[in-house]
Amino acid sequence: MTERELIERTKQFALRIIKLVGALPRTIERRSIAGQLMRSGTSVAANYRAACRARSKVEFVAKLGTVEEEADESAFWLELIIDAGLLNQSEVRPLLGEAGEIVAIMASSKKTASRFPQKSQIANRNLKIS
Repeated sequence: MTERELIERTKQFALRIIKLVGALPRTIERRSIAGQLMRSGTSVAANYRAACRARSKVEFVAKLGTVEEEADESAFWLELIIDAGLLNQSEVRPLLGEAGEIVAIMASSKKTASRFPQKSQIANRNLKIS
């Protein structure tokens, strides 16, 4: 999956979160869960875009970690919506599955990015100190 495709995928995730939050019943419980889910779900897309603009590999890996955490938190709120019976399971499960996939993608991407040294580290290894 390309960077552009993942930017679009995380944006679509955020849009689906917005629609799901809008479908929640108007209750006191909904207000708290809706706010938390809205923040974490839309943060996935915003932080992935920020990761793509990272100034260093360290910053890139850190931002991917934030995306992973926000996607996992979104999964928690979606599970809570199902467990509390606020929406029909069939409405929430696909989005819960997408949250899980995003968590897995980010975890894998962090591992891959962490394996390779930055260009400056490679240059420093080639310097000989007399």
